Amino acid sequence: MLPLQLQPESHVPLYIQLRDQLKALVHGGDLRPGDRIPASRELALQLGVHRTTVANAYAELESEGLIQGHVGRGTFIRGNGHTLNFSPPAPPGLGTRSGLQWQSLFADERGDDALSRLMAGEDDHVLSFVMARPAEKFFPVEDFCVCVNAALRRESSAILQFGPSDGYPPFKAALLELLRRDGIAAKDENLLVTSGCQQALDLLRKVFLRPGDAVILENPAYPGAIASFGGARVRCLGVPVKTHTEPGGTLGLDLEETEATLATNRVKLIVLTPDFHNPTGTSMPLASRRKLLELASRYQVPVVEDHIYARLELGGEPLPSLKQLDRDNLVIQIDSFSKVAFPGLRVGWIVAAAPVIERLRFMKQTSDLHTDQLAQAALAEFLRRGMLTRHLAHMRKVYASRLAAMHEALQKYMPEGVRWTRPDGGMCLWLELPPGFDASEFLIHLRERGVLFAPGRHFYVQNPQPNTLRLAFPWLDEKHIVKGIATFAALLREEMRKRGRGARKSEHANVAFV
Repeated sequence: MLPLQLQPESHVPLYIQLRDQLKALVHGGDLRPGDRIPASRELALQLGVHRTTVANAYAELESEGLIQGHVGRGTFIRGNGHTLNFSPPAPPGLGTRSGLQWQSLFADERGDDALSRLMAGEDDHVLSFVMARPAEKFFPVEDFCVCVNAALRRESSAILQFGPSDGYPPFKAALLELLRRDGIAAKDENLLVTSGCQQALDLLRKVFLRPGDAVILENPAYPGAIASFGGARVRCLGVPVKTHTEPGGTLGLDLEETEATLATNRVKLIVLTPDFHNPTGTSMPLASRRKLLELASRYQVPVVEDHIYARLELGGEPLPSLKQLDRDNLVIQIDSFSKVAFPGLRVGWIVAAAPVIERLRFMKQTSDLHTDQLAQAALAEFLRRGMLTRHLAHMRKVYASRLAAMHEALQKYMPEGVRWTRPDGGMCLWLELPPGFDASEFLIHLRERGVLFAPGRHFYVQNPQPNTLRLAFPWLDEKHIVKGIATFAALLREEMRKRGRGARKSEHANVAFV
Protein backbone atom coordinates (compact mmCIF):
# COMPACT_ATOMS: atom_id res chain seq x y z
CA MET A 1 0.00 0.00 0.00
CA LEU A 2 1.31 3.47 -0.91
CA PRO A 3 2.23 5.79 2.01
CA LEU A 4 -0.43 8.41 1.23
CA GLN A 5 -2.25 10.58 3.76
CA LEU A 6 -4.84 13.16 2.70
CA GLN A 7 -5.99 15.99 4.97
CA PRO A 8 -9.66 16.88 4.31
CA GLU A 9 -9.41 19.94 6.59
CA SER A 10 -6.61 21.48 4.49
CA HIS A 11 -7.25 24.41 2.13
CA VAL A 12 -5.47 22.41 -0.61
CA PRO A 13 -7.92 20.37 -2.75
CA LEU A 14 -7.75 16.61 -2.15
CA TYR A 15 -6.79 15.80 -5.74
CA ILE A 16 -3.91 18.32 -5.54
CA GLN A 17 -2.72 16.74 -2.28
CA LEU A 18 -2.82 13.31 -3.89
CA ARG A 19 -1.07 14.51 -7.04
CA ASP A 20 1.72 16.19 -5.07
CA GLN A 21 2.25 13.21 -2.77
CA LEU A 22 2.55 10.83 -5.73
CA LYS A 23 5.01 13.24 -7.41
CA ALA A 24 7.07 13.27 -4.20
CA LEU A 25 7.15 9.47 -4.15
CA VAL A 26 8.40 9.45 -7.76
CA HIS A 27 11.05 12.12 -7.24
CA GLY A 28 12.16 10.54 -3.97
CA GLY A 29 12.68 7.14 -5.62
CA ASP A 30 9.89 5.31 -3.73
CA LEU A 31 8.10 4.86 -7.03
CA ARG A 32 10.35 3.95 -9.95
CA PRO A 33 9.85 3.82 -13.73
CA GLY A 34 7.76 0.79 -14.57
CA ASP A 35 6.09 0.51 -11.15
CA ARG A 36 2.36 -0.11 -11.30
CA ILE A 37 0.10 2.13 -9.22
CA PRO A 38 -3.44 1.21 -8.08
CA ALA A 39 -6.44 1.76 -10.32
CA SER A 40 -8.41 4.90 -9.49
CA ARG A 41 -11.32 2.92 -8.00
CA GLU A 42 -8.98 0.81 -5.86
CA LEU A 43 -7.03 3.81 -4.54
CA ALA A 44 -10.23 5.76 -3.87
CA LEU A 45 -11.45 2.91 -1.63
CA GLN A 46 -8.12 2.80 0.20
CA LEU A 47 -8.15 6.56 0.86
CA GLY A 48 -11.87 6.89 1.52
CA VAL A 49 -12.42 9.51 -1.21
CA HIS A 50 -14.56 9.77 -4.31
CA ARG A 51 -13.14 8.08 -7.40
CA THR A 52 -13.26 11.44 -9.22
CA THR A 53 -10.64 12.80 -6.80
CA VAL A 54 -8.18 10.07 -7.77
CA ALA A 55 -9.07 10.32 -11.46
CA ASN A 56 -8.37 14.06 -11.46
CA ALA A 57 -5.01 13.55 -9.74
CA TYR A 58 -4.08 10.85 -12.25
CA ALA A 59 -5.14 13.08 -15.16
CA GLU A 60 -2.81 15.85 -13.95
CA LEU A 61 0.09 13.41 -13.48
CA GLU A 62 -0.45 11.98 -16.95
CA SER A 63 -0.50 15.47 -18.50
CA GLU A 64 2.84 16.14 -16.77
CA GLY A 65 4.30 12.92 -18.18
CA LEU A 66 4.80 11.13 -14.86
CA ILE A 67 2.36 8.26 -15.35
CA GLN A 68 0.83 6.41 -18.28
CA GLY A 69 -2.19 4.15 -18.53
CA HIS A 70 -2.08 0.99 -20.66
CA VAL A 71 -5.29 -0.80 -21.60
CA GLY A 72 -5.32 -4.28 -20.07
CA ARG A 73 -2.12 -3.66 -18.08
CA GLY A 74 -2.89 -0.79 -15.69
CA THR A 75 -1.28 2.54 -14.86
CA PHE A 76 2.50 2.81 -14.55
CA ILE A 77 5.18 5.30 -13.62
CA ARG A 78 6.79 6.53 -16.82
CA GLY A 79 10.51 6.11 -17.40
CA ASN A 80 12.51 9.39 -17.29
CA GLY A 81 9.65 11.36 -18.81
CA HIS A 82 9.36 8.95 -21.80
CA THR A 83 6.70 6.46 -22.79
CA LEU A 84 7.20 3.11 -21.09
CA ASN A 85 8.69 0.50 -23.40
CA PHE A 86 7.65 -3.11 -22.80
CA SER A 87 9.97 -4.28 -25.58
CA PRO A 88 13.57 -5.49 -25.06
CA PRO A 89 16.06 -2.61 -24.53
CA ALA A 90 17.63 -1.07 -27.63
CA PRO A 91 21.36 -1.64 -28.20
CA PRO A 92 23.70 1.21 -27.12
CA GLY A 93 24.00 4.08 -29.57
CA LEU A 94 22.81 7.55 -30.36
CA GLY A 95 19.20 6.61 -29.61
CA THR A 96 19.90 5.27 -26.11
CA ARG A 97 17.77 6.90 -23.43
CA SER A 98 19.56 8.79 -20.70
CA GLY A 99 19.74 7.05 -17.33
CA LEU A 100 19.97 10.35 -15.45
CA GLN A 101 17.29 11.17 -12.89
CA TRP A 102 16.87 14.71 -14.12
CA GLN A 103 14.43 15.80 -11.43
CA SER A 104 16.99 15.10 -8.70
CA LEU A 105 19.55 17.40 -10.39
CA PHE A 106 17.45 20.54 -10.71
CA ALA A 107 18.45 23.30 -8.31
CA ASP A 108 15.02 24.91 -8.54
CA GLU A 109 12.57 22.70 -6.68
CA ARG A 110 9.44 24.24 -8.19
CA GLY A 111 7.71 21.76 -10.44
CA ASP A 112 4.07 22.77 -10.53
CA ASP A 113 3.13 25.17 -13.30
CA ALA A 114 -0.55 24.30 -13.37
CA LEU A 115 -1.65 27.81 -14.35
CA SER A 116 0.47 27.73 -17.52
CA ARG A 117 -0.90 24.29 -18.35
CA LEU A 118 -4.41 25.63 -17.85
CA MET A 119 -3.65 28.44 -20.31
CA ALA A 120 -2.14 25.99 -22.78
CA GLY A 121 -5.33 23.93 -22.64
CA GLU A 122 -7.40 26.67 -24.21
CA ASP A 123 -8.94 26.23 -27.66
CA ASP A 124 -11.55 27.86 -29.85
CA HIS A 125 -14.33 25.76 -28.31
CA VAL A 126 -13.64 26.88 -24.74
CA LEU A 127 -14.83 30.11 -23.14
CA SER A 128 -11.69 31.06 -21.26
CA PHE A 129 -11.47 33.76 -18.60
CA VAL A 130 -7.91 32.63 -17.78
CA MET A 131 -5.63 34.90 -19.79
CA ALA A 132 -5.07 38.54 -18.81
CA ARG A 133 -3.65 39.45 -22.20
CA PRO A 134 -4.60 41.63 -25.17
CA ALA A 135 -7.06 40.33 -27.72
CA GLU A 136 -4.83 39.55 -30.70
CA LYS A 137 -7.59 40.18 -33.27
CA PHE A 138 -7.11 43.90 -32.55
CA PHE A 139 -3.33 43.99 -33.06
CA PRO A 140 -2.58 46.86 -35.50
CA VAL A 141 -0.45 44.58 -37.66
CA GLU A 142 -0.45 46.73 -40.79
CA ASP A 143 0.64 49.81 -38.84
CA PHE A 144 3.38 47.82 -37.18
CA CYS A 145 4.62 46.46 -40.52
CA VAL A 146 4.99 50.06 -41.70
CA CYS A 147 7.08 50.80 -38.61
CA VAL A 148 9.30 47.73 -39.03
CA ASN A 149 9.94 48.53 -42.70
CA ALA A 150 10.70 52.17 -41.92
CA ALA A 151 13.19 51.18 -39.22
CA LEU A 152 14.91 48.65 -41.47
CA ARG A 153 15.16 51.07 -44.40
CA ARG A 154 16.65 53.76 -42.21
CA GLU A 155 19.24 51.81 -40.20
CA SER A 156 19.05 48.08 -40.81
CA SER A 157 22.79 47.48 -40.34
CA ALA A 158 22.78 49.18 -36.93
CA ILE A 159 19.68 47.60 -35.42
CA LEU A 160 20.66 44.09 -36.56
CA GLN A 161 23.97 44.36 -34.70
CA PHE A 162 24.66 44.12 -30.97
CA GLY A 163 23.43 47.22 -29.18
CA PRO A 164 23.77 49.05 -25.84
CA SER A 165 22.72 47.04 -22.77
CA ASP A 166 20.56 49.90 -21.50
CA GLY A 167 18.50 50.15 -24.71
CA TYR A 168 18.33 51.41 -28.28
CA PRO A 169 18.83 55.22 -28.02
CA PRO A 170 15.92 56.33 -30.27
CA PHE A 171 13.56 54.07 -28.34
CA LYS A 172 14.80 55.43 -25.02
CA ALA A 173 14.24 58.96 -26.32
CA ALA A 174 10.65 58.06 -27.28
CA LEU A 175 10.10 56.50 -23.85
CA LEU A 176 11.44 59.57 -22.05
CA GLU A 177 8.93 61.69 -23.94
CA LEU A 178 6.15 59.27 -22.94
CA LEU A 179 7.28 59.47 -19.30
CA ARG A 180 7.35 63.25 -19.47
CA ARG A 181 3.69 63.22 -20.55
CA ASP A 182 3.03 60.91 -17.58
CA GLY A 183 4.48 63.54 -15.24
CA ILE A 184 7.82 61.79 -14.67
CA ALA A 185 10.90 63.93 -15.38
CA ALA A 186 13.36 61.11 -16.09
CA LYS A 187 16.68 61.35 -17.92
CA ASP A 188 18.56 58.83 -20.03
CA GLU A 189 20.53 57.73 -16.96
CA ASN A 190 17.25 56.83 -15.19
CA LEU A 191 16.04 54.39 -17.84
CA LEU A 192 16.90 50.77 -18.65
CA VAL A 193 15.18 48.80 -21.42
CA THR A 194 14.43 45.16 -20.52
CA SER A 195 12.99 42.05 -22.11
CA GLY A 196 9.58 42.67 -20.55
CA CYS A 197 8.55 43.25 -16.94
CA GLN A 198 9.43 39.68 -15.98
CA GLN A 199 13.11 40.31 -16.72
CA ALA A 200 12.85 43.59 -14.81
CA LEU A 201 11.69 41.68 -11.71
CA ASP A 202 14.43 39.10 -12.17
CA LEU A 203 17.14 41.78 -12.46
CA LEU A 204 15.85 43.61 -9.39
CA ARG A 205 15.83 40.39 -7.42
CA LYS A 206 19.44 39.64 -8.43
CA VAL A 207 20.67 43.15 -7.62
CA PHE A 208 18.86 43.70 -4.32
CA LEU A 209 18.23 40.33 -2.70
CA ARG A 210 20.25 37.47 -1.28
CA PRO A 211 18.81 34.15 -0.03
CA GLY A 212 17.02 34.82 3.24
CA ASP A 213 16.33 38.51 2.54
CA ALA A 214 12.73 39.66 2.95
CA VAL A 215 10.49 41.23 0.34
CA ILE A 216 6.89 42.40 0.78
CA LEU A 217 4.49 41.13 -1.89
CA GLU A 218 0.77 41.64 -2.19
CA ASN A 219 -1.29 38.61 -1.14
CA PRO A 220 -2.66 37.54 -3.61
CA ALA A 221 -0.04 38.63 -6.13
CA TYR A 222 1.12 38.34 -9.73
CA PRO A 223 2.40 34.71 -10.05
CA GLY A 224 5.47 35.85 -12.00
CA ALA A 225 6.62 37.91 -9.01
CA ILE A 226 6.04 35.00 -6.63
CA ALA A 227 8.02 32.69 -8.93
CA SER A 228 10.89 35.16 -9.38
CA PHE A 229 11.41 35.95 -5.70
CA GLY A 230 10.30 32.66 -4.16
CA GLY A 231 12.47 30.62 -6.50
CA ALA A 232 15.59 32.43 -5.22
CA ARG A 233 14.87 31.43 -1.62
CA VAL A 234 13.90 34.97 -0.72
CA ARG A 235 11.47 35.39 2.20
CA CYS A 236 8.25 36.53 0.58
CA LEU A 237 6.09 38.31 3.16
CA GLY A 238 2.53 38.47 1.91
CA VAL A 239 0.50 41.53 2.92
CA PRO A 240 -3.27 41.20 2.31
CA VAL A 241 -4.99 43.11 -0.47
CA LYS A 242 -8.36 44.51 0.55
CA THR A 243 -10.85 43.66 -2.17
CA HIS A 244 -13.97 45.11 -0.56
CA THR A 245 -14.34 48.35 1.37
CA GLU A 246 -15.43 47.97 4.95
CA PRO A 247 -16.61 51.02 6.95
CA GLY A 248 -13.64 53.37 7.14
CA GLY A 249 -11.49 51.09 4.97
CA THR A 250 -9.93 51.40 1.53
CA LEU A 251 -9.12 49.08 -1.35
CA GLY A 252 -5.67 47.79 -2.18
CA LEU A 253 -2.67 46.88 -0.07
CA ASP A 254 -3.46 46.75 3.66
CA LEU A 255 -1.27 49.58 4.96
CA GLU A 256 -1.67 48.66 8.64
CA GLU A 257 -0.32 45.20 7.89
CA THR A 258 2.38 46.75 5.72
CA GLU A 259 3.54 48.96 8.57
CA ALA A 260 3.48 46.06 11.04
CA THR A 261 5.54 43.93 8.63
CA LEU A 262 8.08 46.73 8.13
CA ALA A 263 8.35 47.23 11.89
CA THR A 264 9.11 43.56 12.61
CA ASN A 265 11.26 42.59 9.59
CA ARG A 266 14.30 43.93 7.75
CA VAL A 267 12.50 44.31 4.45
CA LYS A 268 14.65 44.98 1.37
CA LEU A 269 11.89 45.69 -1.21
CA ILE A 270 8.16 46.36 -1.43
CA VAL A 271 6.69 45.07 -4.71
CA LEU A 272 3.15 45.99 -5.72
CA THR A 273 0.74 46.88 -8.53
CA PRO A 274 -1.21 49.95 -7.39
CA ASP A 275 -3.31 50.29 -10.57
CA PHE A 276 -5.76 47.49 -11.47
CA HIS A 277 -3.87 44.94 -9.42
CA ASN A 278 -3.40 41.48 -10.86
CA PRO A 279 -5.33 39.37 -9.86
CA THR A 280 -7.96 41.38 -7.94
CA GLY A 281 -8.40 44.40 -10.23
CA THR A 282 -8.31 46.79 -7.25
CA SER A 283 -6.54 50.17 -7.30
CA MET A 284 -4.98 52.05 -4.40
CA PRO A 285 -6.63 55.40 -3.59
CA LEU A 286 -4.50 58.53 -3.72
CA ALA A 287 -4.31 58.86 0.09
CA SER A 288 -3.08 55.25 0.35
CA ARG A 289 -0.37 55.89 -2.23
CA ARG A 290 0.92 58.83 -0.24
CA LYS A 291 0.78 56.85 3.00
CA LEU A 292 2.73 53.99 1.43
CA LEU A 293 5.46 56.36 0.24
CA GLU A 294 5.64 57.86 3.71
CA LEU A 295 6.13 54.38 5.21
CA ALA A 296 8.76 53.49 2.62
CA SER A 297 10.64 56.70 3.38
CA ARG A 298 10.46 56.18 7.13
CA TYR A 299 11.76 52.62 6.93
CA GLN A 300 14.09 53.35 3.99
CA VAL A 301 12.74 50.57 1.78
CA PRO A 302 12.58 50.92 -2.03
CA VAL A 303 9.19 50.42 -3.67
CA VAL A 304 8.91 48.49 -6.95
CA GLU A 305 5.83 49.78 -8.78
CA ASP A 306 4.46 47.50 -11.48
CA HIS A 307 2.78 50.05 -13.76
CA ILE A 308 1.80 47.65 -16.52
CA TYR A 309 -2.00 48.00 -16.26
CA ALA A 310 -2.20 51.73 -15.49
CA ARG A 311 -2.78 52.81 -19.12
CA LEU A 312 -5.94 50.69 -19.20
CA GLU A 313 -8.02 53.17 -17.19
CA LEU A 314 -11.51 52.62 -18.61
CA GLY A 315 -13.83 54.67 -16.48
CA GLY A 316 -12.37 57.94 -15.26
CA GLU A 317 -9.28 60.02 -14.64
CA PRO A 318 -6.09 58.05 -13.92
CA LEU A 319 -4.48 58.49 -10.51
CA PRO A 320 -0.87 59.70 -10.33
CA SER A 321 1.58 56.82 -10.20
CA LEU A 322 3.79 56.19 -7.18
CA LYS A 323 6.75 57.28 -9.27
CA GLN A 324 5.01 60.54 -10.10
CA LEU A 325 4.29 61.15 -6.39
CA ASP A 326 7.77 60.09 -5.27
CA ARG A 327 9.78 62.92 -3.69
CA ASP A 328 12.53 60.81 -2.11
CA ASN A 329 13.61 58.81 -5.17
CA LEU A 330 12.48 55.58 -3.51
CA VAL A 331 10.28 54.23 -6.31
CA ILE A 332 11.50 51.86 -9.01
CA GLN A 333 8.86 51.72 -11.73
CA ILE A 334 8.66 48.80 -14.16
CA ASP A 335 6.44 48.88 -17.26
CA SER A 336 5.93 47.55 -20.78
CA PHE A 337 3.48 47.61 -23.68
CA SER A 338 2.58 43.93 -23.15
CA LYS A 339 -0.94 44.67 -21.91
CA VAL A 340 -1.76 47.42 -24.40
CA ALA A 341 -0.09 46.37 -27.65
CA PHE A 342 2.24 43.48 -28.50
CA PRO A 343 3.17 41.05 -25.67
CA GLY A 344 5.25 38.93 -28.05
CA LEU A 345 7.84 41.68 -28.59
CA ARG A 346 9.09 41.36 -24.98
CA VAL A 347 10.14 44.99 -24.56
CA GLY A 348 9.82 46.64 -21.16
CA TRP A 349 11.68 49.20 -19.09
CA ILE A 350 12.71 50.27 -15.59
CA VAL A 351 12.70 53.87 -14.32
CA ALA A 352 14.82 54.45 -11.22
CA ALA A 353 17.60 56.46 -9.61
CA ALA A 354 20.78 56.56 -11.71
CA PRO A 355 22.87 54.34 -9.34
CA VAL A 356 20.15 51.68 -9.47
CA ILE A 357 19.99 51.75 -13.26
CA GLU A 358 23.78 51.51 -13.53
CA ARG A 359 23.89 48.40 -11.31
CA LEU A 360 20.97 46.84 -13.18
CA ARG A 361 22.70 47.52 -16.50
CA PHE A 362 25.76 45.55 -15.40
CA MET A 363 23.54 42.69 -14.27
CA LYS A 364 21.64 42.74 -17.58
CA GLN A 365 24.91 42.41 -19.52
CA THR A 366 25.52 39.04 -17.86
CA SER A 367 21.96 37.94 -18.67
CA ASP A 368 21.26 38.78 -22.31
CA LEU A 369 23.71 41.56 -23.38
CA HIS A 370 20.89 43.71 -24.76
CA THR A 371 17.18 43.74 -25.64
CA ASP A 372 16.11 43.01 -29.22
CA GLN A 373 16.97 46.15 -31.21
CA LEU A 374 14.61 45.55 -34.13
CA ALA A 375 11.64 45.38 -31.75
CA GLN A 376 12.82 48.58 -30.01
CA ALA A 377 13.34 50.41 -33.31
CA ALA A 378 9.89 49.44 -34.56
CA LEU A 379 8.27 50.48 -31.27
CA ALA A 380 10.11 53.79 -31.37
CA GLU A 381 8.57 54.41 -34.79
CA PHE A 382 5.18 53.27 -33.49
CA LEU A 383 5.40 55.85 -30.69
CA ARG A 384 6.70 58.70 -32.84
CA ARG A 385 3.91 58.29 -35.42
CA GLY A 386 1.22 58.46 -32.72
CA MET A 387 0.09 54.91 -33.47
CA LEU A 388 0.23 53.79 -29.83
CA THR A 389 -2.03 56.67 -28.78
CA ARG A 390 -4.60 55.75 -31.43
CA HIS A 391 -4.41 52.03 -30.70
CA LEU A 392 -4.74 52.58 -26.96
CA ALA A 393 -7.80 54.81 -27.42
CA HIS A 394 -9.43 52.07 -29.51
CA MET A 395 -8.60 49.30 -27.03
CA ARG A 396 -9.97 51.29 -24.12
CA LYS A 397 -13.35 51.39 -25.89
CA VAL A 398 -13.23 47.66 -26.63
CA TYR A 399 -12.25 46.68 -23.09
CA ALA A 400 -14.69 49.12 -21.48
CA SER A 401 -17.52 47.41 -23.35
CA ARG A 402 -16.31 43.94 -22.35
CA LEU A 403 -15.85 44.93 -18.72
CA ALA A 404 -19.37 46.40 -18.65
CA ALA A 405 -20.72 43.13 -20.08
CA MET A 406 -18.87 41.22 -17.36
CA HIS A 407 -20.30 43.39 -14.57
CA GLU A 408 -23.83 43.17 -15.96
CA ALA A 409 -23.67 39.38 -16.43
CA LEU A 410 -22.34 38.81 -12.91
CA GLN A 411 -25.05 41.04 -11.48
CA LYS A 412 -27.77 39.27 -13.49
CA TYR A 413 -26.80 35.62 -13.08
CA MET A 414 -24.74 35.09 -9.93
CA PRO A 415 -26.58 33.71 -6.89
CA GLU A 416 -26.50 35.31 -3.47
CA GLY A 417 -23.36 34.66 -1.47
CA VAL A 418 -20.99 35.40 -4.39
CA ARG A 419 -18.83 38.53 -4.19
CA TRP A 420 -16.61 40.12 -6.83
CA THR A 421 -14.53 43.26 -7.26
CA ARG A 422 -15.70 46.07 -9.52
CA PRO A 423 -12.64 47.59 -11.22
CA ASP A 424 -12.99 50.35 -13.80
CA GLY A 425 -9.95 49.28 -15.78
CA GLY A 426 -7.21 46.71 -16.18
CA MET A 427 -7.89 43.19 -17.40
CA CYS A 428 -9.37 41.15 -14.57
CA LEU A 429 -11.57 40.98 -11.50
CA TRP A 430 -11.61 38.77 -8.41
CA LEU A 431 -14.52 36.57 -7.43
CA GLU A 432 -15.26 34.82 -4.12
CA LEU A 433 -17.48 31.75 -4.14
CA PRO A 434 -19.68 31.11 -1.08
CA PRO A 435 -17.80 29.78 1.98
CA GLY A 436 -17.08 26.06 1.75
CA PHE A 437 -16.60 26.01 -2.01
CA ASP A 438 -13.23 25.16 -3.53
CA ALA A 439 -12.57 26.97 -6.83
CA SER A 440 -10.13 24.31 -8.06
CA GLU A 441 -12.66 21.53 -7.53
CA PHE A 442 -15.43 23.65 -9.08
CA LEU A 443 -13.25 24.29 -12.15
CA ILE A 444 -13.04 20.55 -12.85
CA HIS A 445 -16.81 20.41 -13.34
CA LEU A 446 -17.06 23.77 -15.11
CA ARG A 447 -14.39 22.73 -17.61
CA GLU A 448 -16.72 19.94 -18.71
CA ARG A 449 -19.20 22.66 -19.72
CA GLY A 450 -16.57 24.50 -21.77
CA VAL A 451 -15.67 27.35 -19.39
CA LEU A 452 -12.29 28.06 -17.75
CA PHE A 453 -11.03 30.48 -15.10
CA ALA A 454 -7.87 30.83 -13.00
CA PRO A 455 -8.27 29.42 -9.45
CA GLY A 456 -7.15 31.80 -6.73
CA ARG A 457 -4.64 29.37 -5.22
CA HIS A 458 -2.18 30.17 -8.02
CA PHE A 459 -1.88 33.78 -6.83
CA TYR A 460 -1.26 33.48 -3.10
CA VAL A 461 2.07 33.97 -1.37
CA GLN A 462 0.64 32.37 1.78
CA ASN A 463 -2.71 31.52 3.40
CA PRO A 464 -4.56 30.82 0.14
CA GLN A 465 -8.32 31.23 0.15
CA PRO A 466 -9.69 28.20 -1.72
CA ASN A 467 -13.00 29.84 -2.69
CA THR A 468 -11.36 32.62 -4.75
CA LEU A 469 -10.70 32.91 -8.49
CA ARG A 470 -9.69 35.39 -11.19
CA LEU A 471 -11.80 36.27 -14.22
CA ALA A 472 -10.03 38.04 -17.09
CA PHE A 473 -12.24 39.72 -19.70
CA PRO A 474 -10.17 41.06 -22.70
CA TRP A 475 -9.99 37.76 -24.58
CA LEU A 476 -13.75 37.22 -25.04
CA ASP A 477 -16.32 39.39 -26.79
CA GLU A 478 -19.47 40.53 -25.01
CA LYS A 479 -21.64 37.67 -26.29
CA HIS A 480 -19.22 35.00 -25.07
CA ILE A 481 -18.63 36.78 -21.77
CA VAL A 482 -22.36 36.66 -21.01
CA LYS A 483 -22.60 33.00 -22.11
CA GLY A 484 -19.59 32.03 -20.00
CA ILE A 485 -20.85 33.79 -16.86
CA ALA A 486 -24.36 32.36 -17.31
CA THR A 487 -22.88 28.83 -17.60
CA PHE A 488 -20.71 29.43 -14.55
CA ALA A 489 -23.65 30.71 -12.49
CA ALA A 490 -25.97 27.88 -13.56
CA LEU A 491 -23.51 25.23 -12.41
CA LEU A 492 -22.89 27.10 -9.16
CA ARG A 493 -26.63 27.23 -8.44
CA GLU A 494 -26.84 23.47 -9.06
CA GLU A 495 -24.01 22.81 -6.62
CA MET A 496 -25.54 25.12 -4.01
CA ARG A 497 -28.90 23.30 -4.32
CA LYS A 498 -27.16 19.93 -3.87
CA ARG A 499 -25.42 21.18 -0.75
CA GLY A 500 -28.66 22.59 0.55
CA ARG A 501 -30.42 19.24 0.09
CA GLY A 502 -27.50 17.44 1.73
CA ALA A 503 -27.60 19.77 4.73
CA ARG A 504 -31.37 19.27 5.14
CA LYS A 505 -30.99 15.47 4.99
CA SER A 506 -28.29 15.67 7.65
CA GLU A 507 -30.53 17.78 9.89
CA HIS A 508 -33.43 15.33 9.51
CA ALA A 509 -31.12 12.41 10.30
CA ASN A 510 -29.87 14.12 13.44
CA VAL A 511 -33.44 14.89 14.59
CA ALA A 512 -34.51 11.28 13.99
CA PHE A 513 -31.49 10.01 15.92
CA VAL A 514 -32.25 12.27 18.90
